[in-house]
Amino acid sequence: MKWFHIESRLAWTDSLVHTGLLAGASLLISQNLAYYHPQKGKYLYLLVYATILSVIWLTFSTCLMRSIFPYKTEYYHWMIDALPVRYIIGWLIITGMGMKSLVWHELGEQRALMARKDATERMAREAELFKLRQQLQPHFLFNSLNSINALIMLRPQQAREMVLKLSDFLRGSIKREDQQWISLTEELQYLEWYLDIEKVRFGHRLSTEVSSVVEAQAMQMPPMLLQPVVENAIKYGLYDTTEAITITIRAWKEDELLKIEVRNPFDPVLQQPHRGTGFGLSSIRRRLYLLFARNDLLETQAIDNIYTTLIKVPQPNDKSSNH
Repeated sequence: MKWFHIESRLAWTDSLVHTGLLAGASLLISQNLAYYHPQKGKYLYLLVYATILSVIWLTFSTCLMRSIFPYKTEYYHWMIDALPVRYIIGWLIITGMGMKSLVWHELGEQRALMARKDATERMAREAELFKLRQQLQPHFLFNSLNSINALIMLRPQQAREMVLKLSDFLRGSIKREDQQWISLTEELQYLEWYLDIEKVRFGHRLSTEVSSVVEAQAMQMPPMLLQPVVENAIKYGLYDTTEAITITIRAWKEDELLKIEVRNPFDPVLQQPHRGTGFGLSSIRRRLYLLFARNDLLETQAIDNIYTTLIKVPQPNDKSSNH
């Protein structure tokens, strides 16, 4: 039996030798480009490398076949005629394997680069979030210590009570230091400790109404999110008046969001809260943006001497919250 006027044994040997060596050349360029990647002119490097390797492959295959069958003149002439076609096919296969290796490596580098970028951005966000949380504590602590100092001589019993409540508040904040999420119930408990301190400071002038629907109480939120909002409400509601005020805080679930509203009265003659929300609200806005990449999660408005702050908290398992 003959193929192209070549004996079958000779044809099979020719096929095995050329195919085997071609596979070896393809593996060689693939492995080489997996570990060596020129920074400049990599595609030119690939073309030159594939061209040289194709010449070596075809030359070695031809010489090997001539050494195995030295007296097959008819086969030798056929092999010479087939060299251009074999070279083109071999070059395409070797170049394709090299290109595959280059593309695979570039995709891997891009994935690694994106992973490093994401890790860096995540660390930067976490560092900024930590900084924002830490900035809130001294601000509140200084106010509390000043109040305690003022109460020591005039009302020592209230000063002692305020120290104990401040201790409970700080102990609770330390426990939440490493927590990224807490339930609404836990946040309201933390807020209650804070309000206990403020009520010692302001006495009967400050009262609060806190309410939450049952389905919202287990919903998650970042810790210490409400304290600066309520502190802002106390600042604009009490600091420039001698009258008593009531701050209303309510929470509910709506459209898979935890919504929390804080309302306080203010004097429009003395205060213009819509023009300057202070560090507290700006820090909350920034925290929400860092967590959810959204700028619409904190809303404020002043209508009929009532200042309203609305916070919307997407839930951690809500995939749409990051878009």
